[in-house]
Amino acid sequence: MADAEPMLLPAPGGEKRACPASEDEVDHSTKRPRVQKDEKNGGGHSHKPVQDEAEEPEGEETEPLEEEDGEGAGLGSGEAFAEMMKHGLTELDVGILKFVSEHKGFSGILKERYSDFVVHEVNKEGKTVRLDDLSVPEEAEEATVAEQPGSEVFTEEQKQDLEQLQLFKNKEGNVSIEVADDTKEKRTLVHKAVKTLYPGLETKTEEREGKKFIVAYHAAGPKALAAPRKHSWPKSRGAFCHFVLYKENKDTMEAINVLSKFLRMRPNVFSYMGTKDKRAITVQEIAVLKVTAERLSHLNKCLNNFKLGNFCYKKHPLKLGELQGNHFTVVIRNITGTDEQVQQAMTSLRDTGFINYYGMQRFGTTAVPTHQVGKAILQDNWNEVIDLILKPRPGAEKGYLVKCREEWAQSQDPEAALKKLPVKRCVEGQLLRGLSMYGKKNIITAFAMIPRNNRLMYIHSYQSFMWNTMVSRRIEAFGLKAVEGDLVLRGGTAFVLSAAEAETHSIQDVVMPLPGFDVIYPTHHVGKGYGEMLSADNLDIDNMRHRVRDYSLAGAYRRILIKPSDVSWEVINYDDPRISLVHTDVEKLEDQPPPVFNKEGKYRALRMEFSLPPSTYATMAIREVLKMDTSIKNQTQLNTTWLN
Repeated sequence: MADAEPMLLPAPGGEKRACPASEDEVDHSTKRPRVQKDEKNGGGHSHKPVQDEAEEPEGEETEPLEEEDGEGAGLGSGEAFAEMMKHGLTELDVGILKFVSEHKGFSGILKERYSDFVVHEVNKEGKTVRLDDLSVPEEAEEATVAEQPGSEVFTEEQKQDLEQLQLFKNKEGNVSIEVADDTKEKRTLVHKAVKTLYPGLETKTEEREGKKFIVAYHAAGPKALAAPRKHSWPKSRGAFCHFVLYKENKDTMEAINVLSKFLRMRPNVFSYMGTKDKRAITVQEIAVLKVTAERLSHLNKCLNNFKLGNFCYKKHPLKLGELQGNHFTVVIRNITGTDEQVQQAMTSLRDTGFINYYGMQRFGTTAVPTHQVGKAILQDNWNEVIDLILKPRPGAEKGYLVKCREEWAQSQDPEAALKKLPVKRCVEGQLLRGLSMYGKKNIITAFAMIPRNNRLMYIHSYQSFMWNTMVSRRIEAFGLKAVEGDLVLRGGTAFVLSAAEAETHSIQDVVMPLPGFDVIYPTHHVGKGYGEMLSADNLDIDNMRHRVRDYSLAGAYRRILIKPSDVSWEVINYDDPRISLVHTDVEKLEDQPPPVFNKEGKYRALRMEFSLPPSTYATMAIREVLKMDTSIKNQTQLNTTWLN
């Protein structure tokens, strides 16, 4: 990230505490059995809901702050988690109202196990990224100095002296090479040969007693090259080792932090094309600067719930957003729909698609939605921002957070409230630290202690809330057809459709804007609603620039409807709720047999596969199939009903 390096997280549960940097340091004393699957629920279906963490929009990564609410962690029981979720959001609260299909919905359990949600990245060439090779690539041996072009200009003695000089073993501190055939071409050849064959050395020409010498030396002195390893990376090898990362139940930033810790490197040497879900099995490409495949491969012996493979060297890193999308394999367990209902639902998803809503995880899981904080930021109402983040809130929370909020409400003393937090890397801790450093009269500066992308998450959440709301109004008003006044993109630029043009376009072409200073709005009455909604929030549609540049909204365009590709599905009968219903990449590598299903099994599951472009939410596709509210609050209520 440009603005702040990701903070290292403490070792999560299931992760080994130590991994040596080299083969010689292997210590097996801390090894734990590898947990292949989350088998904590005994013999029956678990009804504890989990936060849906489907794909976040590419390029909008957030810093891995400590989670302050999470999936009920630290709350002591499922009942406490359910109590917290009573005050959470539903889809109606964030503008998710409409469906496109006519089929009758049915219920099912989403993400009962993290292995029920498998994501494979689709790279920019359109290839699905898979882990299918753990071997270290063989490389052609580097040519010795004597075999490389240019080496013929030196005698064997000169080569030895230059090598000693490069390794700081030359007491003279330089090597002088007499140029017998004194021509400019010969001198140039010697200069180039020294710099090419002996990285780290510089050269100059000196004249002594009428003779010309090329003098090789270390320009920066020994301190600058105290670690000769910097110059040991072969020139023929690409500087970046690309590999496929398979991970279970960890998000991308957490995985990067774990890898960087065990490699003893900064997280910013890694690059990737997109962040992936936590509660899932995900497979994606990662690149790292000047770390060998052999060293990376060694981590497979040290880490749980990770596998690294498909190594290769390239000259370039990866960039956020340069992927084509993601391929999802999703299992919905304990479905109630008939085979005919499933057929209708999946056929509609394949042929028509789903409304491209921003998913529930965009808006947070607690009683204080992130878009409310974003609205206060845009209103320049900083006291409200602080209040929303720090005030006591209904529902169960971790005990130390409750005490922290109570202390803040009573004393308004950031240092006193901060003392109540054993974990200070959560948003509350960062904000309180800023307030204690800069005071309550410098709230903007104090708020900036929260990493930039986490701060921007709040205002992006407000944009997403507006987009969801306006798209629901658009579908309600005009249905699934393009109409006069709608917007379409041509070469990245938005244009308003005339009545005649609307006849030649479909709903698949129509986009709606996220509000900002650099977008246009639909000209029909739904488009006018943007200004009305902003005005109701004391914001001006004609002035979306903020006095703090980071919080100025340029806006963007987003397609109303998304039609998945590569859609397939099957209904599976099974008896044991603990078994995995997906054959993973690691299981295939380990020659484990695929799951076997009992056609007479008492449970039924829908296993579906589909591919989506970046910045779309798989849970919104699943919502269209089930016709169910995907919020944690609704899942909690449903599961409580099932339990009773």
